Amino acid sequence: MNKPQKKTDEIRRFILENVEVHPSDITLFVSTKFGISRQAGHRHIQKLVSEGLVIAAGATRDRKYHTKSLVEFSIALSLNGLEEDKVWREHLHPLMNDLPRNIFDIYHYGFTEMLNNAIDHSEGTKATILVNRSYNYVDLNVIDDGVGIFTKLQKALQLDDATHALLELSKGKVTSDPVRHTGEGIFFTSRMFDRFFINSGSLYYTHFEDDKTDIWSEHKAGEVKGTAIRMVINPKSERTTQKVFDSYSDDDFGFSKTQVPVFLAAYGEENLVSRSQAKRLLARLEKFKEIKLDFKDVPSIGQAFADEIFRVFANQNQNVHLIPINANQQVRKMIAHVKNAS
Repeated sequence: MNKPQKKTDEIRRFILENVEVHPSDITLFVSTKFGISRQAGHRHIQKLVSEGLVIAAGATRDRKYHTKSLVEFSIALSLNGLEEDKVWREHLHPLMNDLPRNIFDIYHYGFTEMLNNAIDHSEGTKATILVNRSYNYVDLNVIDDGVGIFTKLQKALQLDDATHALLELSKGKVTSDPVRHTGEGIFFTSRMFDRFFINSGSLYYTHFEDDKTDIWSEHKAGEVKGTAIRMVINPKSERTTQKVFDSYSDDDFGFSKTQVPVFLAAYGEENLVSRSQAKRLLARLEKFKEIKLDFKDVPSIGQAFADEIFRVFANQNQNVHLIPINANQQVRKMIAHVKNAS
């Protein structure tokens, strides 16, 4: 390949990889990056538009660019007698077959796990499957019309509210049907994708795997019926199913490690100060050997909360390794205080 063509291909890749985060200023962004004129950058963009890889919307002064969907697919299926592996073979496999093998495997695992959850747990009548593929992402949705995942877990585990169910779900190893399920599917699926979303009832939950961030919010306009799962990953990601499994496994290949967002132990605007809140956070964590307690977005903790975790629980479960991460100075001081007291 000659140098001018190699440079052109590099610019094209750069545009396609960055246009979604720079929809309004991609011309300036690419011209600055490669030291070319804005007119030259614009010509590269217009070439991609003419080839159908990028779409333009809006008047000239307010024009925005986006990558065009390469694949759009939707289907609604009755859950009665549905088999997730058959749905994969007949409908999803043809849409995913040209993806890199690691991404294909991730979608195979994530889709079959999430559709099986809808079949076995949702108490719904139908599932809707949506696929949207572009140069930058593969976006897969599995939506059911059942009772809702947080409501289901709340009732099965006799929890205080749906937010508590979200906390339990974030730990892993939780299911409303322990006889037939291990409770690992959602946990591992959420760690395989760049972004993983659950929209159900009054709660909207997002896990961002790259920076291990968890976000949740409550719907302002009423509850959402059923459960909507959305899974998004860049097809150029190097993540693999095996790497994800290994990162939460021990030498015996058991699911022995987890990471828990501590802020989910609080209801509403309350501070994390009590032993009961700590016990809520620690429920079932004795099943793990290594636990990363993520204190991101936790401004402070009380002495009783810290003492219950880092002295009482730690002494009662000496085979469990507690690792606080993303703690600010105030939180670190309180953890050190109760550890020193013990």
